[in-house]
Amino acid sequence: MSTSVLFDAPGPKARVRNRLYGAVSALAIVGLLAFVVYRLDKTGQFQHSLWDTYQYTDTQERILEGLLTTLKTFAIAAVLSLALGTLLATGRLSDHRPVRWAATVVVEFFRAMPLLIMIFLMSAAVFTTEPMWALIIGLTLYNGSVQAEIFRSGIKALPKGQSEAAYAIGLRKTQVMTGILVPQAVRSMLPSIISQLVVTLKDTALGFIILYEELLFVGKKFASQQDPVGGVYPFIPMIIIFGSIYILLCLALSGIANWIERRTKRSRKGAPPAPPAAVNLGNAAPGGPAA
Repeated sequence: MSTSVLFDAPGPKARVRNRLYGAVSALAIVGLLAFVVYRLDKTGQFQHSLWDTYQYTDTQERILEGLLTTLKTFAIAAVLSLALGTLLATGRLSDHRPVRWAATVVVEFFRAMPLLIMIFLMSAAVFTTEPMWALIIGLTLYNGSVQAEIFRSGIKALPKGQSEAAYAIGLRKTQVMTGILVPQAVRSMLPSIISQLVVTLKDTALGFIILYEELLFVGKKFASQQDPVGGVYPFIPMIIIFGSIYILLCLALSGIANWIERRTKRSRKGAPPAPPAAVNLGNAAPGGPAA
C-alpha cells in the first residue's frame, strides 16, 4: 500500500466506502433538485406564458437601463473603494503611531459593520434624496476597508530584505514603496483584488432595498407588479434572466483579471536576449582578421 506524507492511501474497504458515500450524496442532491423542480412545476412557475413579458421592447429597454445603472454604480464604487483602500493601507503602514492607529480603527470599524446597515444609514440620514450615492458610499466604505487589508497584507508578505537593502542605499520610504514593494505586491494581490471587486459588483444588488432602480430592482418590479398568469407571479423567469446577467458580469470581470495577470507575467519575463553576431569566416584572411 502506497503512503503519502500527509495521509495514508485508502485500502480496498475504504475505497468501497468512499464510493458508497459519494453515491449516496449524489442521490441526495439529485433527489433535492427533483423535489425543488416538482414544487416549482406544481405551483406553475414553468408556464411558458410567464416569459411573454420579456419579449416586449419596452421590457428589454428597462432591463438595459437597469444594467447600465448597475454598471455605473459599480464603476464609481470600485474606483472609490480602491482609492480608499490605498489610503487606509498607507495609513496602516505608516511609521507615525497616531496615523497607524487611526487607520486601523477605521478599517476594523467598517469591516465589522454590516453593509446593509451602512446603506440604510446613508440613505436615511445623509443622502435622503440620492439613493445612488447612499449605495456608492456604503459600498466604498465596506469594500475600501477590505481592500486596505488586501493591500497591507500583500506588501507585508514581501521579503524584508528588499526594503532593508533599499534603505541601505539611501532610498526614502516613499521611493521604496512606490518603486520596489508596491509593483511586486500588486502582482500577488491581483486575484484577491479582483475577487473583492466581484463582491462589490454583486453587492450593488442591495440597492433595491432603498428603492434604487438598479438591475435587481427592475427584475423584482417585473416579477411583483406584472399581472399574474393563472394566479402565479413570474419569479422563476426573473431569477433565471437577471441571475444569468449577474453571472455573466462576474465572469467578464474575472476574464479581465486573468488577461491582466497574463500580461503582467509576460512583462516580467521580458524579451529574450539577442543572439551574438556570427563571425563571417569565409572572407577572413589567413592569420589575420576578417575583411
